[in-house]
Amino acid sequence: MPYLSWHFLTTSSNYIYAGGGIGIQLFNSIYLTFITLLISLPLSFGAGIWLSEYAPDNWLTFIIRTSLEVLSSLPSIVVGLFGFLLFVIKFRLGFSILAGGLTLAFFNLPLLIRSTEIAIRNVSREQMNAGLALGISRWEVVKKIIVPDALPEIVTGIILGTGRIIGETAAVIYTAGQSASLVDFSDWNPLSITSPLCPLRPAETVAVHIWKINTEGTIPDAAAISAGSAAVLLFMVLFFDIVARCQISKRRKKMGTE
Repeated sequence: MPYLSWHFLTTSSNYIYAGGGIGIQLFNSIYLTFITLLISLPLSFGAGIWLSEYAPDNWLTFIIRTSLEVLSSLPSIVVGLFGFLLFVIKFRLGFSILAGGLTLAFFNLPLLIRSTEIAIRNVSREQMNAGLALGISRWEVVKKIIVPDALPEIVTGIILGTGRIIGETAAVIYTAGQSASLVDFSDWNPLSITSPLCPLRPAETVAVHIWKINTEGTIPDAAAISAGSAAVLLFMVLFFDIVARCQISKRRKKMGTE
């Protein structure tokens, strides 16, 4: 595919003339994913540990697990509308990377929490019992023995969640917007609205760019730009999927040798 070139990956898009790229959209996708993980990882990590090691088996944990299953089954457009009403309108964040990151964090929490909980539950209980028998506190056993052993599976869940975030479209349209604002890559001050690191600027991602080109694109090479963008997005998701499968394979080999 001729459009898959360094020029295509680094230049700005153009909605009037042919020959535009996806440089800003690619950066927006990566930065939005980073913001989403920055918000969701601490919450999911703590919730997964609590559900697997500390939560009593009662009505509260039943409601929490049921809520997570319901949230994971919601269409992304519903989550996007929720983010639009809460973060964009109610909290007045506007169409921004921060609003998109908060919304995608809610969207990604069920997967990350469940993967963390299952990974910790899969660790042999003998290790927990041995640590407690030595007089080590439960938290120290979890922190220094259980979590390190479960880390490969937790990382696998994070990688799969990352691939899901990068390919998301509907929720991003309603929260991060569908315009690629001009950014100055020489300005790295997060408080500047023209800075690529500013979390309060709107951000069109690669997935949204594909949708926009196919619905509103009037440039002569719209089909080629759309195909090239889709190929880049496919390679990104495929990369995370391959890495996750490699992690799973390593984990299975390790379990087979134990």
